[in-house]
Amino acid sequence: MPVPWFLLSLALGRSPVVFSLERLVEPQDVAHCSPGLSCHLWDGDILCLPGSIVPALGPVLVPTHLQTELVLRCHQETDCDLCVRVAVHLAVHGHWEEPEEEEKYGGAADQELEKSRNASLQAQVVLSFQGYPTTRCVLLEVEVPAALVQPSQSVGSVVFDCFEAALGGEVRIWSYTQPRYQKELNLTQQLPDCRGLEVRNSIHSCWASPWLNVSTDGDDVRLVLDVPQEQRFGLSLYWKRAQGSSKPWWNRNLTGPQIITLNHTDLVPCLCIQVGTESSWEPVEGDWEDGERSDLPLLLSPFSVLLFEVWPLEPDSIRTNICPFVEDPSAHRNLWRVARLRLLSPLSWLLDAPCSLQAESALCWQALGGGPCRPLVPPLPWENVTVNKAREFPLLEGHPNLCVQVRKAYQAGLGVSSWEEIQLQECLWADSLGPLKDDVLLVETRGPQDSRSLCALEPSGCTSLTSRASTRAAHLGEQLLQDLQSGQCLQLLDDDLGALWACPMDKYIHKRWALVWLACLLVAAVLFLLLLLKKEHVKGWLRFLKQDVRSGATTRGRAALLLYSADDAGFERLVGALASALCQLPLRVAVDLWSRRELSAQGPLAWFHAQRLQILQEGGVVVLLFSPGAVALCSEWLQDQAAAPGEHGPHDSFASSLSCVLPDFLQGRAPGRYVGACFDRLLHPDAVPALFHTVPVFSLPSQLPDFLGALEGSCARHPRRLEERAERVSRVLLQALDGCFQAPGDAGPRCAMEPGTGDRT
Repeated sequence: MPVPWFLLSLALGRSPVVFSLERLVEPQDVAHCSPGLSCHLWDGDILCLPGSIVPALGPVLVPTHLQTELVLRCHQETDCDLCVRVAVHLAVHGHWEEPEEEEKYGGAADQELEKSRNASLQAQVVLSFQGYPTTRCVLLEVEVPAALVQPSQSVGSVVFDCFEAALGGEVRIWSYTQPRYQKELNLTQQLPDCRGLEVRNSIHSCWASPWLNVSTDGDDVRLVLDVPQEQRFGLSLYWKRAQGSSKPWWNRNLTGPQIITLNHTDLVPCLCIQVGTESSWEPVEGDWEDGERSDLPLLLSPFSVLLFEVWPLEPDSIRTNICPFVEDPSAHRNLWRVARLRLLSPLSWLLDAPCSLQAESALCWQALGGGPCRPLVPPLPWENVTVNKAREFPLLEGHPNLCVQVRKAYQAGLGVSSWEEIQLQECLWADSLGPLKDDVLLVETRGPQDSRSLCALEPSGCTSLTSRASTRAAHLGEQLLQDLQSGQCLQLLDDDLGALWACPMDKYIHKRWALVWLACLLVAAVLFLLLLLKKEHVKGWLRFLKQDVRSGATTRGRAALLLYSADDAGFERLVGALASALCQLPLRVAVDLWSRRELSAQGPLAWFHAQRLQILQEGGVVVLLFSPGAVALCSEWLQDQAAAPGEHGPHDSFASSLSCVLPDFLQGRAPGRYVGACFDRLLHPDAVPALFHTVPVFSLPSQLPDFLGALEGSCARHPRRLEERAERVSRVLLQALDGCFQAPGDAGPRCAMEPGTGDRT
C-alpha cells in the first residue's frame, strides 16, 4: 500500500521501521479522478508559467489541498524507481452572478443564467515538480458535472501517477489552475533513503549502499560502516549550523568497511551522519561567513557541530541521514559545556554554540566584594536569546562590573516551559575595561504618572538610599545623591523603564579609613620609642626584619604563564626544568605540567582563559615557548590549512590557547603582555612566524640575562643579581638540553628538532 508522509516521518527516527511500497507496472504517467469527475492528462510536459491572479467570473475550480504518497515504478522485478504520487483536492470557488440590466433583457437573461447553471464546470490543473535530478510540469483537464457544482463545496480530487525522484533528496510541488484564480499551493518534502523503505533489492542504487551502526565503547563512540570490501568512499566532516546550513570542514577518501571513533565530548544534539553511495560530486558547499574557507584546520574552536557525510565516487549518490544524538542527555550537557559568550563590539555580543538552544539572557551586576551577580530585572527583563546571532546591549556605556547571564529552559510538563539555574555567566568587559571596580549601581525605576524610585543594588538586594538599613549604600545615601546630581556618576542606561548609574565608592573608603590609619601610625610611633630604649633588642629586631623583607620579596615576584606545545616527552622534561629553575627566582610560574588535575576537570581552553586573565590582571607576562611543533601549529592557524582530527592530547593547552593568543597579536595587544622564547639547538628564532616578532623572542640559554630581565620587568634593578640568577638557570637548562641530545643508543627521551637544525656548538 502507499506510504503517507506522516508515517514516513515517524518511521525515520532513531530506530526506523521498514515499510514496503506499492509497485506500479504502468510505464507511462496516468491520471485518476474521484467518482463523478472526468479528467484527462495532456501528453508531454508543459512550460510552467503561472502568471498573475485574475478575478473569477462565476464559479471556478481551485485546488485546496495537496497530498503525496510514495510508490515504486518498476520496469522489472529488481529494476524500480522511487515515485511520488500527487493527489490534488478541488473545490468550487465563487457563485453564479445575476446578469446586469435584467429588466432590459427580460426573459432572455433568465434563460441564459439557467443554461449556465446546467452546464458542467471545467478547469486546467497544473502540477509542478522540482527535485534533483527531475524538474517537470504536467497539465490535467478536469470536468465537474453541474449537479456537483455547489459554491464553497469540495467536489473531489484528481491523482497523478507519478513524479520520479531520487532517494534522500528534497522535492517541492506546486499546484494551480489556468487561469490562476488564487495563490498556488506548495509542498516541500524530504524523501526517505534506503534504510527506511523495503527497496534495497528493488532499486539498483541501494544495492551497494553502506549501512551504519552507532555503538559506544567506554568514553568513545564508534560509527561502524558496513561497506562492501574494497568499495571506495569519501568521508566528509561538516558543521551543521543551527539555522540548517552546513559548513565543510575536512574530507578524506576511504575504502570499506570502516570503523570511525569519536570522543564522547564531541557529541552534541545536532551531530548528524550522512552516508552515501556512488558519487563524484564535490563535497557539499555550505553557507560561509567572511574570511572562512572549506580547508579550515582541525584546531578550531569547539563551538561547532560535526556532520559526517560518506560518499563514493560515481554520479547520483543515494544518501542516508541519521541524527542519533538528539535525545542523548550527555550530548545536551556537552552543548552547554562548549557554548561561549563573546563580545563583538563595545555594545554587541552573541551566544556562540553549535546547535540551537532554548535560553534567555539578562544583564547582571557583579560587586567587587564577591557574592552573586544580581540580575538587572527591572529595568532590563530576561529576553530570549538566539544562538550565533548578534545582540545589542541597550546601554549607553560599558562597565567591567556588568556581566551577562544565560539560563536554559526545560519542559516542566503539559507543554509548559520553565527555567533552570544559570548556565553561563561572563563579564564581557573584563578584558577591555580592566578588573572589577568598587562602584555601586544606582537603579531608577519609572512607573505610571512619572513616578520614580531610586535604590542601590547590593548583594542583599536593592536598598533605598533613604532607608535606615545597615548597609554601605544606606549609610552613604545622601552623598550618593549629591554625586548623582553633580554628574560624578557614569550613566549606563536611560529608557522608558528606568535608568542605571555607576557611582565610584573609592573616595568614601579613603575617608573612612583615614582616622584608622592615623591611629595606627600613632601606635607605631609609641612602639618605636619603646624599642629605642633597648638598642640591642632594636638591632636584633632590625636584623630579623631585613631577612623577612628579603624572603617576602622572593615570594611576591612577578607572575609568568608558560605555554608550550607537547611535542614529545623530552621537550616536556626540558620545559619542566625551565619552570622549576624560574621558581627559584622572584617569579611565580604557572604551567600546565603542574595543573593536570585542573586541566582535566576544566578543559584546556577554560584552564588557559582563567590563568591568562589572572596573570594579566596582576601585571604578569605570558611566555610562548616555541618548538618545531608549536611553529607548525601557528602556521596552520595563520594559513587556514586542514589538520587531521584528534591529533592533540587532552592536556595540550598550547593548541587550545591559540584562539585567544592570536587575536592579541593581530590586534596589537601583545606588547607588554607576551614574551617569546626558544631553545638553542632545537629551533632558531628566525623560524618563529613573523607575527610573533612584535614582542621580544629570546634564544635560551644564550640570551638568558635579557630573557630574565624581560620577565622580572621593573623588579630587575640589580644587574649583578640578574647575572647570578642567569648563571643558575643556565646550568639547569644546559644539563636538560644535553639530556635531550643523547646518542641514539642511549635510553631516555629525545627532543624533536626543526628539520635542518643540529648541534651548532
